[in-house]
Amino acid sequence: MTKLTKRTVDAADIRKADYFVWDDDLPGFGLRVFASGKRSYLIQYRAEGRTRRYTIGLHGVWTPETARQEAKAQLGRVARGDNPAEERQLDHKAITVKELCALYVADLNAGLILGKGGRPKKATTVDTDTGRIDRHIIPLIGTRRVKDLSNADINRVLKDIMAGKTRVSVKTEKLRGRAIVRGGAGTAARTVGLLGGILTYAVEAGIIDRNPAHGIRKPKDNVRNRRLTHAEYRTLGEMLREAAENEKYAITVDIIRQIALTGCRRTEMIKLMWTEADTEGSCLRLADSKEGASIRPIGLPVVEYLEERRKDQKNTYVFPGQDDDNVFGSFPNHWEQIFKDSPLVGVTPHVLRHSFASIGNDLGFTEATIAALVGHSKGSVTSKYIHTLDTALIMAADTISCFIQGLLDGREFRKTAYALDRGSRKAALSRFLIEAGGEEVEI
Repeated sequence: MTKLTKRTVDAADIRKADYFVWDDDLPGFGLRVFASGKRSYLIQYRAEGRTRRYTIGLHGVWTPETARQEAKAQLGRVARGDNPAEERQLDHKAITVKELCALYVADLNAGLILGKGGRPKKATTVDTDTGRIDRHIIPLIGTRRVKDLSNADINRVLKDIMAGKTRVSVKTEKLRGRAIVRGGAGTAARTVGLLGGILTYAVEAGIIDRNPAHGIRKPKDNVRNRRLTHAEYRTLGEMLREAAENEKYAITVDIIRQIALTGCRRTEMIKLMWTEADTEGSCLRLADSKEGASIRPIGLPVVEYLEERRKDQKNTYVFPGQDDDNVFGSFPNHWEQIFKDSPLVGVTPHVLRHSFASIGNDLGFTEATIAALVGHSKGSVTSKYIHTLDTALIMAADTISCFIQGLLDGREFRKTAYALDRGSRKAALSRFLIEAGGEEVEI
C-alpha cells in the first residue's frame, strides 16, 4: 500500500525517465517524478473515452495534504461530469488583449469596423487607433487575458495613461520622423474609449460575455472647451504678423489664418487641394474630411485669399511642400515654435475651430447653421447643401470670417448686413467694419 506523504514523496528516487507514483488511498491521485528531480502532484481520470491528466502543482508549493484535498475536489467535479484538464487547456489558450487587438486591427484595415454614420473608419483614424493600441493599450495590458479583465483593470489603464506611464518618444517610418507620446487626461479618455470599442468587438465575437469598460468615468478634455477671447484673437494676429517676418513661417501663418477664418480642421486645411476650392461657389468641396465628403461655405476674406494665391500656383495642393505634389509637412513644428513662450501657449488648431463656432454663436447664428459651416455630421443642414449653398449660409460664413479677420487685424464688427453679389457683399461688410479708432475702412 502506497500513500503519498511527505516521507514517500521525498524518498522517491530519480530515474532516467519520468515516472508516476499512485496513491492507493485515493484512486487517481498521484505524483509525477521528473528526470530533473522535480516532483508534481496530479490526478488521472477518464472523460469522453480518453485518459486525462490534470496537474495540481509542484511539490514544495503544494504539500501532500493540500494536494490531496485539491485532488478530492477535482475528482468530485469529474464525478459530476466536468473535465478540469480540458477547461485548463482552454483557459491557457484564452485570447490575450494583444491577440484581440491584432484581430481588431485586421478588421479595421479591411474596412469592417464602422465609425460615424455607419461608414468604415478613415485611414487617418485607423492610424490614430493603431498608434493608441501599440503605444498605450498593449504596453499596459497586452499580456492580460481578455476574459480576466475587470472594471478595475480598465480604470487602472485610464489612470496610468493620465499619469504618463506610457510616455515615450519613438521613431516613425517617416524620414526623421518621431512620435512624442505624452499621455495625459485627453489621451487617456480617448484611449479608454477605443479600448471600450475593442472590448465591444470582443463581446460581438463571443470572446467575452460583457464589456468591462462599461461605466468607466473618463476625464473631460478641457482643450475642446477652450475658445479665444476677442483680446486673444488680437494677440494671435500680432503673433502671426511677427512670425510672417520670418520667411520659413510664411505658409504656416497662412494656414493658421485660414483655419481661424473657416473653422476647418487642421488636416482639412493642410491637405486642401485646388480642385476642392470652389471660389465661385464660395465653398470648399472637401472630398475626404473626417465626416466623409463635405461642403464648407467660406466667407469673402477666404474667397479672395484663395483667388489671389491661385494666380501664382500650379500645384496640386493649396499649401504644397518642398515637392510641389506633396503636402506641407512642417506645420506641427512651426506651430510649436510660434506659440512657444507666447501668451497663447497651449492653444491648439482645434481651439481655432471651436472659437470659430463660438463666434458664430455670439453673432446669433443657429446651431444648425454653425454645424453646416464647420462640417459636423450631426448637422443635417450639411447634406442638404451638397450641390448648392443657401444664401443664408454664405452670409453666415461672410459675417463670421470677416468678424474674425477684423479681430486678427485689430478691427471690430458693430453689426452685420448682407447682399448676394460680390461687390455688394464687400460694400455691406465694410460699412460695419471699423478701425479701433472708429473710422470705417474698405475690405
